Amino acid sequence: MPQNPQPIVIIGAGGIVSDAHLPAYKKAGFNVVGITNRTRARAEKLAAEWGIPNAYDTVADAVANAPANAVYDITIMPEKFVETLEQLPDGCGVLIQKPMGDYFWQSKEILEVCRRKKLAAAINCQLRFAPYVSAARDMIAQGLIGQLYDMEVRVTLTTPWELFPFVMVHPRLEIQYHSIHYIDLMRSFLGDPKSVMAKTLKHPAKELSSSRSTILFDYGDTMHAVINTNHDHAFGPHNQESFIKWEGTKGAIKARMGLLMDYPHGVPDKFEYCLLEEGKAPEWKEITLQGSWFPDAFIGTMSSLMRYKGGETDVLPTHVEDVIKTMAVVESAYQSSDNGGVLIADKLNDLQ
Repeated sequence: MPQNPQPIVIIGAGGIVSDAHLPAYKKAGFNVVGITNRTRARAEKLAAEWGIPNAYDTVADAVANAPANAVYDITIMPEKFVETLEQLPDGCGVLIQKPMGDYFWQSKEILEVCRRKKLAAAINCQLRFAPYVSAARDMIAQGLIGQLYDMEVRVTLTTPWELFPFVMVHPRLEIQYHSIHYIDLMRSFLGDPKSVMAKTLKHPAKELSSSRSTILFDYGDTMHAVINTNHDHAFGPHNQESFIKWEGTKGAIKARMGLLMDYPHGVPDKFEYCLLEEGKAPEWKEITLQGSWFPDAFIGTMSSLMRYKGGETDVLPTHVEDVIKTMAVVESAYQSSDNGGVLIADKLNDLQ
């Protein structure tokens, strides 16, 4: 947590703000001093509900009336990021909702603005700060599970995309707006992959651009890193899954992401680990953790920005300079999906 939290100005008043940002900031004791939205009525509604003293008509009004040390929380759609960033004070702190652009050319434009204006800019890749991720990171850093050689994310459930009307019509739905969380998470543990192989797919009875993906990362000949998502598993909760798993030479960790199951209600998270002991059968143990992905991880992204901007640390984990690499992996995954794999027919033609 920051020693001296800065006041927050929120730009955008969509569902994620009321569901996660504002609950997180209230829990952390952060001071939200203003909010603006393209429809003022929405900003005024959230201001009234959450005790925010000021609602503004425009970004320019919000900036003009903000304290000099304010940090900005941008929660609008990516195509509006550049024009919004241009209106912020040079050198200010800003937390930008993921994704960092819908296409890599947009990501590069966002990075250019942040560099030119010398912004302390981070992307809200908040899964990195979920309690079960932090716990796993700590155990791995201590060497408790030995050398990490396998990391898997698996999501098999029904996602109510209709709750996100602006997102569900996107031509790059699944990877760009969901699996991007896991791509960024993989990078935070394993670094940048050499290459990526991916396929993202439609459901035959739905109009969504994509709802299932498999993404495989190349980290050499010992590290297995894979993401498998299926948002179309409409067969009840019995065989639904939502987990992250880490395996190492001395043990393993498995974390259930309860938020995604029966969304938005969710089910309890679950954090388990197994440490190998010579002469003993493997035994899984469970730890109860405080908090969850929503809203607690949103405290983490904002806290890290405030600490960085306040000079308490020189590390900003989700800095735009880092997340641009996540966006490069996302773009490469789409390129891989579009281009396809090695054609089997070419091999069979050699037999004729």
